[in-house]
Amino acid sequence: MNSPAQACPLCSGTGWKPVEQEGVRRVVRCECRLETALERRLAAARLPPRYAGCSFENFQTGAPQSNPAFSDSLREAYFLAKRFAEEHPVHADFGLLFMGPCGAGKTHLAVAILRGLVEKGAECLFYDFRELLKSIQASYNPVSQTTEMQVLSPVLEAEVLLLDDLGASKPSTWVLDTVGHIINSRYNDKRVTLITTNYLDTPAQTGPVRDDTLADRIGERMRSRLYEMCRVVRLEAEDFRRRVKQAQYHFS
Repeated sequence: MNSPAQACPLCSGTGWKPVEQEGVRRVVRCECRLETALERRLAAARLPPRYAGCSFENFQTGAPQSNPAFSDSLREAYFLAKRFAEEHPVHADFGLLFMGPCGAGKTHLAVAILRGLVEKGAECLFYDFRELLKSIQASYNPVSQTTEMQVLSPVLEAEVLLLDDLGASKPSTWVLDTVGHIINSRYNDKRVTLITTNYLDTPAQTGPVRDDTLADRIGERMRSRLYEMCRVVRLEAEDFRRRVKQAQYHFS
């Protein structure tokens, strides 16, 4: 069976198509191969299937009549994220830190940026913070064929890294050391880092015990470092995922 490239009517499977420019015939890379390269970069980015469809076009900013403050916050976050993706690599010397409650759309916007940068040719990588820590810990198993550096190297060296749900793991000494190593390495190498977190800088007093801040979860030094390497994007909204799920369960 022929492959898509072999069946391509433009290049006959060679990956190069003939064109004529100003009376001169030459060959250029065929679109079929460019699409294949894009697919490879998207696969290498490790986007979870749940977020595969996230884009700027389908991001929900909410209904203004429900809570104008929420809608204003989401619209501002949307425009900041979209502008960042459109202007890359002009702002390749800093990343974005999305802060807000669960279900506000932080990961959606960050993934939309990542997809946009992949389409522009950037080498990108997505990692859930907890899953990254589990992968590193698994490498310590004597029977593991993967070393710690084999797990960490792509994270440290990715042109653009999206680290999702930073601070989600209990801040043990090992966790803090690992976070410090990743953040410091990318800071020193001037690599773009996109981060999402549910932990804010100002603690919320929701009960007798205050909520943790981001500094509580990753350490004050690393929070300070993030100030240097990321612009903060705050999202204020209700849990959109919960609202959608409840609507799906509403049978009346």
